[in-house]
Amino acid sequence: MANVRLDLDPEQATFLGSAFPQYDKFNGTAFPVSGLRYDAAGTETAYWKLDSFGYGSGNITCDLLWQAENATSGVVRWEVAIAAITADTDSQDVTTKAFATVQTVDDTHLGTTGKRVMLATVTISNLDSIAASDLVWVKIARLGGHANDTMANDAWLIQARLTYSDT
Repeated sequence: MANVRLDLDPEQATFLGSAFPQYDKFNGTAFPVSGLRYDAAGTETAYWKLDSFGYGSGNITCDLLWQAENATSGVVRWEVAIAAITADTDSQDVTTKAFATVQTVDDTHLGTTGKRVMLATVTISNLDSIAASDLVWVKIARLGGHANDTMANDAWLIQARLTYSDT
């Protein structure tokens, strides 16, 4: 039994016509840092398309690596969901496919440094009947307008990681 890990980089994200995070990059002293800037004032969503290579069974873990623009306190509310389609089996129109019920996590900034990397983990248990080698869409949103989201600053999603069992 092994785990499969898929990295979702900001450069691979796609967006709808509105309410999406801005892709941005800043130059650190040693290397550039890229990310998706999710606004504090409302809900913004990014999407990734992937192959569920080697999926066996069980829940999917989604690790969100993020940093604050400048804030050193507050809570960010993240939301993650998947939509899965099995080629040659599912009869669903891909353009009207719905996401499974979202999973959320509230993650508290650990303080002292604005651009400190934080890790928020979401367990995806609403799996939309995912099977190995399905075509899968992942959506990641920040619910900046939610009462639990108290960080009054952009949250940069630096990377997301999906992990699941191959058995």
